[in-house]
Amino acid sequence: LYLAPALRTLESRHASDRLMQRAGRAAAEWAEELATGNGSILVIVGPGNNGGDALVAARLLRQRFFAVTVVFAGDASRLPVDAAAAWRDFAAAGGSVVDEIPAQGPWSLIIDGLFGIGLARPPTGRYAALIAAINQIAGRERCPVLALDCPSGLDAERGALLGSVQGSAVRATHTLTFIAGKPGLLTADGPDHCGQIRIDRLDLDPPAELPPAGRRLSLAAFADCLAPRRRNTHKGSFGSVGVIGGAPTMVGALFLAARAALKLGAGLVYAGPLDAEARSFDPQQPELLLRRPQTLLQAPLGALACGPGLGISVEASELMETALALDLPLLLDADALNLVASEKSLQQALTSRRTPAILTPHPAEAGRLLEVSSAEIQANRLEAARELASRYRSHVALKGCGTVVAACDGQWWINTTGNPGMATAGMGDVLSGLILALLGQGWPGVPALLAGVHLHGAAADHLVASGVGPVGLTAGEVIDAARRLFNQWLREAGR
Repeated sequence: LYLAPALRTLESRHASDRLMQRAGRAAAEWAEELATGNGSILVIVGPGNNGGDALVAARLLRQRFFAVTVVFAGDASRLPVDAAAAWRDFAAAGGSVVDEIPAQGPWSLIIDGLFGIGLARPPTGRYAALIAAINQIAGRERCPVLALDCPSGLDAERGALLGSVQGSAVRATHTLTFIAGKPGLLTADGPDHCGQIRIDRLDLDPPAELPPAGRRLSLAAFADCLAPRRRNTHKGSFGSVGVIGGAPTMVGALFLAARAALKLGAGLVYAGPLDAEARSFDPQQPELLLRRPQTLLQAPLGALACGPGLGISVEASELMETALALDLPLLLDADALNLVASEKSLQQALTSRRTPAILTPHPAEAGRLLEVSSAEIQANRLEAARELASRYRSHVALKGCGTVVAACDGQWWINTTGNPGMATAGMGDVLSGLILALLGQGWPGVPALLAGVHLHGAAADHLVASGVGPVGLTAGEVIDAARRLFNQWLREAGR
């Protein structure tokens, strides 16, 4: 994944007119696949180089005998050099443009060539009206929308809509992005506006010229840690882990995390509920070892998670102080993060740890940690995750659509597994348990975090593919799905 400055550097090293021709050709080829029925192809051309890409595509589609209607939203005398050349070529080939979208239809495809990744302010006036018209026509006629490089109105670097007016970005069914992936296509509002994403490198090799800023999270990021289990093992071979949380009325969060850790392979799982009435046993998972939280912190643990159902109390704060002082892999979620956000002493203890902790905030918790609103977090999820990792010297997973994982050494990834069914209570607790299990089995912090995040979403995707959800999907159901998928990964790694 590349940020805009790096992409401009790459483009400057190559003949820009050739890149535009390649982009237009790639757009025409996918458009030919997507055009449905006998309707015309509607091409919306903007005032910059993104419009030039669209003009090349329109010219080539006309050569392939498609009926093409081009709406030009700009001033031909002010086009950039390469886009002006594409305009002349289009006109020389017999093409013509109109100022407004014609009333007639139907349309077999709409190509959004209005704005690319360089747009820095909300579309207004005529541009906003064209975006609204594209969305309205596509919804009414059920025709696909192909966005070039980035849906117009979406911030390709942050994934946020440019402006607060609903419908200010094109809702594409397909996005053809050029040279390399952009983070904003994968997180926040990006997935709802990009549809299916295809990358065309335009015959370039970006990694050979510039190192990527970040990466799309895939199994390759942690594949080196996947290994089938040896036969000569025992429960002690797979670690002892503990979870502290479960204040009164919130014991379920603790048990979800502990059950997830057990079913992802931790040898021994201790659960320390603050609610004294829950300290006998878990009737659904009697394999869990329940202890008083203070006693649990004295056990020989290989990793510890604090936060699921922890609550905000003096006892919880004292437990956190003890946990932060332990020299073992530590994961903080939910109220553990809220306590850190509210107490300077806990912040100091967190940042001074020898081993970086793992933090898994949702946007509201991230906002408390950074002392900003959750809306500000969502407006720039990538920067927020990186700031959290730097400020708290921890590895961070900023949960949400396109979870952003940021390591404290500056590396970052965006995860694309998962679905809307995961927007329900307890999902974060399950994620904590999955990561904890891997930490307890000896995985380093960053691979454990990456694998847990990717597995969590992939398990939910498998459930939806099998007909379970997304509506009504529960966190508990994801645990067994994650176990099945993780074992599949292990089997495949051993082949």
